This record gives sequence, structure tokens and C-alpha cells, in this order.
Amino acid sequence: MAEQSSFLSRQIAVLINRKGIITHVICGDQHGIFIPNLEEFRRGTFRLKGLRCIHTALSKHRGVTNEDLTDLALLRLDAMMIIGVKGGLPATFHLAYLLPPDDEGHKWKIESFNSLTDIPYNFNHFVRELEQNIETRCRLRAISGAEERAILVHASSKGEEFAKRSLDELERLAETCNVQVVDKVYQRIGRYNPAHLIGKGKLKEILISGLYLGATIIIFDQNLTPVQANNISRMMDLKIIDRTQLILDIFARHATTKGGKLQVELAQLRYTLPRLVGKGTAMSRLMGGIGGKGPGETKLEVDRRRIKQRISSLEKSLKELSKRRAQRRKKRKRDMIPVISIIGYTNAGKSTLLNRLTKSTVTVADKLFATLDPSTRLLFLNGKKILLSDTVGFITNMPSDIKLAFKATLEELEDSNAFIHVVDASNPFIYEEIEATEEILDEIGLLETKRLLVLNKYDLLDDEGQKKIKKIDGLPVSAKTGLGINRLLSSIEDLIKPNRPLQEFKAISAAS
Repeated sequence: MAEQSSFLSRQIAVLINRKGIITHVICGDQHGIFIPNLEEFRRGTFRLKGLRCIHTALSKHRGVTNEDLTDLALLRLDAMMIIGVKGGLPATFHLAYLLPPDDEGHKWKIESFNSLTDIPYNFNHFVRELEQNIETRCRLRAISGAEERAILVHASSKGEEFAKRSLDELERLAETCNVQVVDKVYQRIGRYNPAHLIGKGKLKEILISGLYLGATIIIFDQNLTPVQANNISRMMDLKIIDRTQLILDIFARHATTKGGKLQVELAQLRYTLPRLVGKGTAMSRLMGGIGGKGPGETKLEVDRRRIKQRISSLEKSLKELSKRRAQRRKKRKRDMIPVISIIGYTNAGKSTLLNRLTKSTVTVADKLFATLDPSTRLLFLNGKKILLSDTVGFITNMPSDIKLAFKATLEELEDSNAFIHVVDASNPFIYEEIEATEEILDEIGLLETKRLLVLNKYDLLDDEGQKKIKKIDGLPVSAKTGLGINRLLSSIEDLIKPNRPLQEFKAISAAS
């Protein structure tokens, strides 16, 4: 290698697996080498790649560079060996390998030798022991029962306070999916990088940090384009998802009814379709090749066609469900039974309030999006029948794919006589959550529907918190303890009175 490298004036590298078989021979230039895609080789949590890289350097004084260390960490190589060349002969040997995670933050170790015989390691024994130590240290840091260990990444032009709030919400979403968060990263940027969302240097820092924190997945708070997701995933072995995909995973876990499962599958397929990256008409089923005489339908086109067919089938099924719901709503109108929908931010306590008011047993959980399917229960109030409907929770930057898929569910709101807008009074970002809900109501044209603002979880506030919450025109209650429920029932009776305009009702609820 040293002789050929000197003759060609280029760096030469080989990749060798643990059986001693050379898998790649790479010819670089004077300055470096380019390691090809290694997706076909072993990958997994806490595991090394099973490949070591040995390459020449056209100077005996050239040691291990930052590029070498980055490749070592990002690709999880077993080791990196650099051979310094002088006069066509090997002159120096530099060995770099990863270290198990420690509290001092040491990531790798570099050793230098004058000859190969000075290297004291039996490599196979050495690398197996190293991998076992990395796995042991990482497992000690893992929370029992967690399915993944994640680094959360937020990048935007907004301030640190906004980023903290958004990352805290993303952490709750991750925990709902049984994911342990090991680190949260914020970078303030003027504009997004079209290729990687954030700068490549910062991205490498995050990915290397992930290795030493035992991370198995990177979750971006911003939605990634198909190109960005592809480019980032090529850089390392960790899984990459964005906010939308995380929310879709939560929905998939919580969907129980037929309608809910259909809506979740539709949203997932709408998200997946544009991420099947192809080559335009060159990959077309009908126009492949020159003059339309291509080799036939590719696997990519088969996948795309099947997804489109499945989307069409799901849309038809959901239309049928929508018709049945419309028939039920017509029957309610004929029976003159008023309908009140309980709306609000996810995990504000809507289902708990429904159970308290109607003495029902709708499933509740201290998780985001625990309710996906509308649950309707009868409330008897002074001899009157009222239908209370629990709905899917809202969230900031609610993905458009989810809004489209859950159109049939949101249609329930259109025939509501009024809304009970439930907010979590103990949440420090209560104003932002109220605003997020009202923005969605505005999008679907229901902002002018009469609504009562209910400040739930009032029992969790201290004296200072109760003073602050009085600035909001709402009714303080606790669905859990029953605090303020009688006043709420009285307000609901006012809420369904006919010909009571929105602004007039707001004044009444504020006065109460």
C-alpha cells in the first residue's frame, strides 16, 4: 500500500472485516479518501460496524485528523489505522479507536507506533472486548423498558424560550412513545439548510454525541423534507425521524376503533408517499427508458402504485364512515338534542372531564393523544338531554397529513351547538395552547361557534398560580377532584340557550 500510494501520489485505503477479508479498496487523492455507503454491513444499538479502515498518508508526520475521527465515530468503525509513508515505505503507524462512554467525555483514543510489530493487540480479541464494554456502559445508562434512546433537535430563528418550550413538548411526545430522551439540542439559525436542515458540522457533533450517550434515534422538532431525511440518514447508523412521524407513531399506538385505525393508516401513507425518492419519469411504469421502451416496472414504482391504491381505498372507507356519522348527526337534530363538543390541547383533561360530567368510563391517561376517536355520552341536566362529545386533542403545528386524515373526526365539530374549550391551568404555556386551539378552529371555520373556556387542573396551582390564572376569562375547575363542576353545569345550561350570540355568552362566562 505504501509503495503504490507513493507511486500514484494518492491516499489508498482498505476496509477489512473481522474475518480478515478485504471488502473495499479505495483510491483517494493527496488529501483524503471517500468511504462509500456501508448500509449493507452490520448495524445496531451499541454495536460497532465490524469493519476497520487502514489508509495511507503521504507524509510520515501526518497523524490522525479530525476527518478520520469523524468517520470513525459516525460510521462506528472498529478502528482507524493511518500509515505515514516516506520514500515508498511505511514510516509511522497511528491507531484510533472508540472508547466506552465515561463521565469525563472521552470519545476515542489515539496511539502511535514505529512499526507494526510494536502494536500489542490481538485485534479480534481487542475489538470484541471493546464492543462489550461500550454495550455494558450504554445499557447502564438506559431506562428499563424504554424502546429507544433519543436526542431531540430543534432549529429555528426564534428565541431560546420558544425552543425550550417546543423541545419540552417534543420530549413529552417522545415519552408517550416510550422513548428515553438522553439529550436536547437547540441551534438558532437564520434559514434552514436545504440539504441537511442544519449545518453539516453541527449535525456531525450531534451524531457523535449520540454515540457516546447510547442514542438509537435522532428526533427533529422541525419536519424534514425527503431530501434532508435521506442525506442525514446516509451520514450515520442512527434512525432519523421528525415531529410528524413521531406524532403518527403515537396515533398508531393509540388507535383502537376501525375509524381511528383507517385515519392513522391514511396519514402514514400520505407522509410516506413523497419520501419514496425516485428519478421522475425515468422511473415511470409507462415511460421508463428512451422512447418509452424501458425495462418494465421498478420496485419503487410498484411501491408507489400500491400506496396510491391503498390511499384511494382508505379514502373511500372513510367517506362511508363519514356518511354514517352524518346520518347519526341528522338523527340528533331531529330529536332536538343539543351537542356540545369538548375541545382543547392534547392532555388538557378532556376525557377526565367527560367522565366527571357524565359518570362514564372513557379511557384516560396522562399521555399526549390518548384519545383519537370521538366518544359521545349523554348528560342529563335539569331534565334536559345533552350530548357531550370528546374529541382528538390539538397541538401546535399540527401536521397537515393528520388534519386531512382526521377530517371525518373534525366534521363532528361542525354540527356542535357549542364547545367546551378545556385548557390545562397548571401549564406555564397556557396562552400559547389557547392560541393553538383557536388557530385550528379558525382554519376549519368554527371560530365563531359559542364556547366556554374551562381552566382544568386548577387544584394543581399554588396561591401565586391562582392569582395569575384569574387574568384569564375562564371557569376554574378540577375534573379530577370535582372542584367547580356545579358552576360548570350551570354554565353549560346557559351555553345551550338558543339565540345566545358568542360575544354575549363570553361576557356571561367571564362574569361568572
